[in-house]
Amino acid sequence: MSAFVGKYAEELIKNAKYIATPGKGILAADESTGTIGKRLASINVENIETNRRELRELLFTSPNALAYLSGVILFEETLYQKTSDGKPFVEVLEENNVIPGIKVDKGTVDIAGTKGETTTQGFDSLGARCQQYYKAGARFAKWRAVLKIGPNEPSELAIQQNAQGLARYAIICQENGLVPIVEPEVLTDGNHDINKCAAVTETVLAAVYKALNDHHVLLEGTLLKPNMVTPGSDSPKVAAEVIAEYTVTALRRTVPPAVPGIVFLSGGQSEEEATLNLNAMNKLDVVKPWTLSFSFGRALQQSTLKTWGGKKENVKAAQEAFLARCKANSVATLGKYTGGSGGALASESLYVKGYKY
Repeated sequence: MSAFVGKYAEELIKNAKYIATPGKGILAADESTGTIGKRLASINVENIETNRRELRELLFTSPNALAYLSGVILFEETLYQKTSDGKPFVEVLEENNVIPGIKVDKGTVDIAGTKGETTTQGFDSLGARCQQYYKAGARFAKWRAVLKIGPNEPSELAIQQNAQGLARYAIICQENGLVPIVEPEVLTDGNHDINKCAAVTETVLAAVYKALNDHHVLLEGTLLKPNMVTPGSDSPKVAAEVIAEYTVTALRRTVPPAVPGIVFLSGGQSEEEATLNLNAMNKLDVVKPWTLSFSFGRALQQSTLKTWGGKKENVKAAQEAFLARCKANSVATLGKYTGGSGGALASESLYVKGYKY
């Protein structure tokens, strides 16, 4: 069966390819109100609309930083917000050649009869919401599915539920002009080794691409946002080169060359670890038919957040910290990062067990 080809096919292919431009990546600024509240609480800043807007404005108006970004994922509230001088965020991004995106899932819910495994909700009125987001200027979307590694997890039920969900979300987005970022995240929680993570990641990705094919999703108009293949959070760390080899091998075995770009989530790694791992992947001397880039949230924002601390007088310094991370990751997408950008803050662990958006 051929892929779905709707009225947006050409636009979807063009936008997906642009987002996957080598040297550019995605800023995930799509934290829900609850999640951004936790981030703000970590710097003793109240979780109110003004403060949420100020943090996003700091990021989106950072001088020169947007040159290293091809897309920014927004939360629904942020899609309609404006800068302090009245310019819509969407316009700020578009003027800097950054494509606005939107988080469209509604979080996870437990699958009955499993040991805490989840599926993602958000299908109610998804088509209508995608139409609204397209009107507001969004051109791509994100939907996060979460799988965990345990003695008997992920179960076949969880793998299939999440693969089918991602495929259904993807085709609904494409019907409404949005490039779907397909995000099956295998959590790092646990004491498993890297071989176990590699096996699970391959099984999950194979199921996801089978489902995307069954739903006639146009792969050229999609992006993949996977976890990196790493040992579990309670296991000894391994070198970036090892993570690179295992991750790229898993992707080469499962992700069709029709997909233009793979943009990694940072999954609780420190800023520096995430960048070094991405760099090691791009240095690997094997055929990689897709761009390997980043779609980082915490790993682009943490040192920025700490430097800002909610104070106006720190905005410039915080923007410089943000620029440094964007630049470091841009260089890593070309395999030319030498490390050491951002000092101690960039090396702090960002791991949160069972992370929720």
